[in-house]
Amino acid sequence: MTLRIGNASGFYGDRFDAMREMLTGGELDVLTGDYLAELTMLILGRDRLKDPAAGYARTFLRQLEECLGLAHERGVRIVTNAGGLNPAGLADAVTRLADRLGIPVRVAHVTGDDLTAAHPGSLAAHAYLGGFGIAEGLRAGADVVVTGRVTDAALVTGPAAAHFGWTPGDHDRLAGAVVAGHVLECGTQATGGNYAFFRDGDVRRPGFPLAELHEDGSCVITKHPGTGGFVDVGTVTAQLLYETAGARYAGPDVTARLDTVRLSQDGPDRVRIEGVRGEAPPPTLKVGLNRLGGFRNEVVFVLTGLDIEAKAALVRDQMDPALAKVADVRWELSRTDRPDAPTEETASALLRLVVRDPDQETVGRSLSGAAVELALAGYPGFHVLAPPGKGSPYGVFEDVYVPHGGVDHVAVLHDGRRIPVPPAHDTAALEAVPEPPLPEPSEPGPTRRAPLGLVAGARSGDKGGNANVGVWARTDDAWRWLAHELTADRFRELIPESRELTVVRHVLPNLRALNFVVEGILGAGVAAQHRFDPQAKALGEWLRSRHLDIPEALL
Repeated sequence: MTLRIGNASGFYGDRFDAMREMLTGGELDVLTGDYLAELTMLILGRDRLKDPAAGYARTFLRQLEECLGLAHERGVRIVTNAGGLNPAGLADAVTRLADRLGIPVRVAHVTGDDLTAAHPGSLAAHAYLGGFGIAEGLRAGADVVVTGRVTDAALVTGPAAAHFGWTPGDHDRLAGAVVAGHVLECGTQATGGNYAFFRDGDVRRPGFPLAELHEDGSCVITKHPGTGGFVDVGTVTAQLLYETAGARYAGPDVTARLDTVRLSQDGPDRVRIEGVRGEAPPPTLKVGLNRLGGFRNEVVFVLTGLDIEAKAALVRDQMDPALAKVADVRWELSRTDRPDAPTEETASALLRLVVRDPDQETVGRSLSGAAVELALAGYPGFHVLAPPGKGSPYGVFEDVYVPHGGVDHVAVLHDGRRIPVPPAHDTAALEAVPEPPLPEPSEPGPTRRAPLGLVAGARSGDKGGNANVGVWARTDDAWRWLAHELTADRFRELIPESRELTVVRHVLPNLRALNFVVEGILGAGVAAQHRFDPQAKALGEWLRSRHLDIPEALL
C-alpha cells in the first residue's frame, strides 16, 4: 500500500502555478504546502500588527480558489502550514471560499503552537508541533488541514500516520516519513533547483517533488512525468543535508538518525530511501521567538577607477561624525573592480555601510542626510547605488524550549469538535553520536591546485544565527579524500569569516557527506541581515570555489 504525497510550495512566494501543476500532472493522495520560515513568521507578525485578522499566507487562499475544485474531483487532500500565526482564520477563509464555489469541503485546523502571550516583548513566539494533530484531522475526514507552526516534516508525518495507522511509538516508520518530509519540504530543491551540479540536467523549470511512501517508512522520491528538472541520488543528498547538523535530526514526533539513511537510484527520476532508524523525540519542543531588534539603514557607495582604498578611507572619515552615536556600524569594501576595465561597472568597487540602532532617527534622516551631502564634497566620481532611506525595522530570532506538555496541541475539526493531541510520553534527551570511523585515506599521488567543487557538491542554509554547510562526494574515491582533507580547521582556512567562530564537523558516511555547523556567522538571524548573504544560501558555493591540492586521479 503506497501513499503518494506531493509538495507544491517550499516558501511563501514560491511558484504560484505549482498547486495546479501537481494536481493535474499525475496521481496524488495528499498535496502539501510549506509556507513558513523564520523570516516568514516575522513578516506575518508585522501583518498581524496592522490587522488582527491577518497573519496567514494569503497566496495559499488565491491558489486554492483556482484549485480547490481540482483537488475535490481527484480526491486529493491538502495539508499546509499556510495558517502561520492564524490557522483558525485561514480555515474559516477556506470554508467560506468552498461555500462560495459550491464545493463540499471539510476543513480542519491545528492550534496550540502560539505561545506569544507567554513571551512578553516578542512579536511572535510559536512552538514547532508534530504531525499527530494533522493526523487527527485527516482521520476525522478533513479534506483540507491548515496548521500554524509545525515542523516542515510534520506535513508528511501527519498524513502518513493517519493513512498507515502509525502510533507515536513507531519510531522507525516515523523517522522514514521525517526524512521524506525533509526532502520534499523545499520543493524544487529536490529536483535540481539550487543544485551544485545543475548542469547534469535541464533545470530551467524544475517540477515539484513527490514521495511514494510505504507502510514501513521507506519511500521513493520522484516527480510527475514530463516535468522539468531531475531526481537522482545527488539532488536528494543535497536536500538531506540542507539545514541539518549531526546524525540525530530531532523533532517533536521522533528523532531521525540521518546516519542510517540509505539512498539508491531506483530508475530515471526515482531515488529510494530506506533503512532509516528512529529514536524517541527529545523531551522539549523548540519555540521560535521573533521580536523587533531596532532599525537599520544602509548605503552602498560606488568607487570607480584608481585609488579605491584611499577613496574608501575618505568616505569613512567624512561619515564618522554622523555615525558617532549609532549602536552598530559595519563597513564592507567589495573589490569588484578590475584594472584597465572595459566598462565603468567592472572598473568599480562597492563600499557598503550598514547601521543598526534602537532609535529610527539615529539611523534615519540624519544618517541619510550626511551621506547625500557628500555628493559634491566627497571622492571623485561620487555616487551611490540608491539613495538611503529613513531606516527600516529589523527582526531578531532566537529559540527557546518548553516541555511537550507546555502546549495545548489540538485538532479542531470541520464540525467544531476539538481533539486534544497528547504530548509525547516516550522521550530521550539528545546526545551526540560518536564520530564514525573514517574510510581509508586515498593513496598518495600527484595533486593539482583546483576548486573543491570539481569533486564535491555543497548546499548551505540558515538556522537562527548559525549556518550549516553540507558537503558530499559523488564517488567512493572522492569520499576517501574528502573525509580526511576537509577538516574543521581546513574549513576555517577556506572560509575566513569562520576563523574566529566555532565550527563543528559531523560525518555521515552513508551519504559520503560532511556537515559543518558555523555558529554565530548569521548574527541574530536572517531578519537582522547580518552579512552580505544573510541566509548563507551561497556559503556552500563559495566553499566549492576555493582551491585545494586535489589528487589528479579525482580530476
